[in-house]
Amino acid sequence: MVQSTRIVLASRPVGMPEPVNFRTETVELKDPVPGQVLLETLYLSLDPYMRGRMSDAKSYAAPVPVGGVMVGATVGRVLESADPALSAGDIVLGYGGWQTHSVESVSYLRRLDPSVVPVTTALGVLGMPGFTAYAGMRNIGRPRPGETVVVAAATGPVGSMVGQLAKLSGARAVGIAGGPRKVALLTDTFGFDAGIDHRAPDFAEQLAAATPDGIDVYFENVGGAVFDAVLPRLNSFARIPVCGLIAGYNQTELPPGPDRLGLLMGMILKQSLTVRGFIQGEFAPTQTGEFLTEIQPMVADGRITYLEDIVDGLDQAVPAFQGLLTGRNLGKLIVRVAG
Repeated sequence: MVQSTRIVLASRPVGMPEPVNFRTETVELKDPVPGQVLLETLYLSLDPYMRGRMSDAKSYAAPVPVGGVMVGATVGRVLESADPALSAGDIVLGYGGWQTHSVESVSYLRRLDPSVVPVTTALGVLGMPGFTAYAGMRNIGRPRPGETVVVAAATGPVGSMVGQLAKLSGARAVGIAGGPRKVALLTDTFGFDAGIDHRAPDFAEQLAAATPDGIDVYFENVGGAVFDAVLPRLNSFARIPVCGLIAGYNQTELPPGPDRLGLLMGMILKQSLTVRGFIQGEFAPTQTGEFLTEIQPMVADGRITYLEDIVDGLDQAVPAFQGLLTGRNLGKLIVRVAG
């Protein structure tokens, strides 16, 4: 039997997740049965949605049970296969979670070819985050040439893809990020037309200057004060794909008033806004193949740029995740679990 070191949810966080909310343990894994493989985790993806899975509040997915392994997409190496579809040594995209080894069903694994693109891209630009941007823009945002697209958390794997897809559509891309270093990346690395620091005291004024013709598509990743500044800039018939609201993920109570729901609903009505929340999984069954066919060649030849922030060691997953929730990472956050 193979032993796996894993990080489990020890208790449900209140506010920011703390080390006390997690526990590291070692268990023996059973041998794979027909249809399964034994995997060694090479890389683990850390993503904002994981904060929601730590809560038992009603949501689109079941919470991680207390004592359960923290969920997460992984790139792993097949150590032992009980299915002819995969062989020892194959590299696959799976969902092993926060652990060094796992036994997984072949039915939902995707073989990766390291000779085409780096395997880590399957966790970011060519994985769930990249597909989230693709699905939200294709199905909801639908940018047209000459329009203005704004996205928050714009140096992250979702936001950076949104901006690049906007440019490929002939639209103007304006990114919002936190701090001068990230703002510089928006224009210098990802090709945005403008980058704005949401921490700047004159953020709202900078946003107005960067969007002189208003905003036609706002891809929502953050909420909070960023959305407050965006709202007055929205044009009639603007589309708002709502992907995430990370500004509120650690809140323990509603923010103080005044109640602005009436203002929001009034603008939705008077300006014919489309506000559509979505989870990428609703589009994945029918559009993942098209996404990979279209986007992978552009990643391979550099037409689409990506940035990865890789930390070493499963023992760094908790502090790295805390940093993700406060915007400390630069690009797609990945834990290198094994070499």
